[in-house]
Amino acid sequence: MSSRGSAPSVSLSEAIRHGAAPDGGLYLPAALPDLDVGALRADRPLADFAATLLAPFFAGDRLEGELPAICREALDFPVPMVRPYADRPGFHVLELFHGPTGAFKDFGARFLMACFDRIGDPDHPLTVLAATSGDTGGAVGCAAEGRRGVRALILYPKGRVSPFQELQLTCWNDPVRAFEVAGDFDDCQTMVKAAFADPASVAAHRLTSANSINIGRLLPQMTYWSAAAVKMFGETGKKPGLIIPTGNLGHAFAALYIRAAGVPIGPVVIATNANRTLSDWHRDGHYAPRASVATIANAMDVGAPSNFERLVHLPPDQRELRVELVDDDTIAARIKADHAKGYLWCPHSAIAAEVFARLGAEQTERPWIAGATAHPYKFADVLEPLVGQPISAPPALAAILDRKGHKTAIGADVRELAPYFGADQGAVAA
Repeated sequence: MSSRGSAPSVSLSEAIRHGAAPDGGLYLPAALPDLDVGALRADRPLADFAATLLAPFFAGDRLEGELPAICREALDFPVPMVRPYADRPGFHVLELFHGPTGAFKDFGARFLMACFDRIGDPDHPLTVLAATSGDTGGAVGCAAEGRRGVRALILYPKGRVSPFQELQLTCWNDPVRAFEVAGDFDDCQTMVKAAFADPASVAAHRLTSANSINIGRLLPQMTYWSAAAVKMFGETGKKPGLIIPTGNLGHAFAALYIRAAGVPIGPVVIATNANRTLSDWHRDGHYAPRASVATIANAMDVGAPSNFERLVHLPPDQRELRVELVDDDTIAARIKADHAKGYLWCPHSAIAAEVFARLGAEQTERPWIAGATAHPYKFADVLEPLVGQPISAPPALAAILDRKGHKTAIGADVRELAPYFGADQGAVAA
């Protein structure tokens, strides 16, 4: 069903295929799934756990029989949970950056592209249109490269991503193309929304989305929060609190939704950078989107988070959360302090660490799990001056350094993107 309630209900595979609903809303299940939480075994590989967790969402859908294979294909890399502080044994970090592009977006992008490959037609491929503030586009490009049933057009804001992020956005081969937009992330997101608002373009180019507006991105993000929570609850008998760095709110909404479905998750604390939209809403109850502010945690530079529409669709008791804002100076101080203790955060993950430090006495009331969302190497230009030493690339990211980037520069107007929906021209070396 659509979050706005004026579009017909569709099957899950149709919701994944279309990305957004025709009334401009975002797709959600018509009802919370009937989860058998007792059947969730955290000692199983994540792919097996995910297939069990997500089975009720896929029940009766054309992709139901493919779900185990989709999970095995997409969730085939480690998700370690570590303790970064020797003197705080109740604080755990879920390292979500061990996939092929070094960011948590690999979970959603790989899962979604595996679904698209089974839904799409090689003779009439789907066209994925993705706006990115940093990590989504790289994960989508990597996951789409070489596929036949889907192609990807990636929009990113000029001058608002790190040098490595830009290479990772622009280095992928067919059927992937990257567009450098003269604007910020919200401009990119507005262009995507405008493209979907044109039914003729949607139909002609079989447009779909790989952003977190697509329910196919949120489903796999539910899996690792659930696996970590079930494991921690089984070990301690207490529902763990989650600290989730977020920009567009999809990552946090996934945790809130699966908590509402019965997974043993305690309080959820959203960790944001200096973009104040969510913080101000939490403080005074008034949601006021605004232009995004550039920060050193640039993948979270979002002033109008799309998934807020899903959040407010939940009943008040199911969307209960807290929001903590962390500015650049505090991010930098946390990175330096914790590096001296032996753990290096990316700027986004450092926000979660800072939020944990603010919990005070709550730190010991229950176990806490924070999401580490990206490998530090992706932000070496920010981190190396702070910690005073070079940061080594893991093998997957080192392999990208030998690739050549290609991009197409366009203005922040969907009309400039339209000629490329069906063409292969205009790319220049990045």
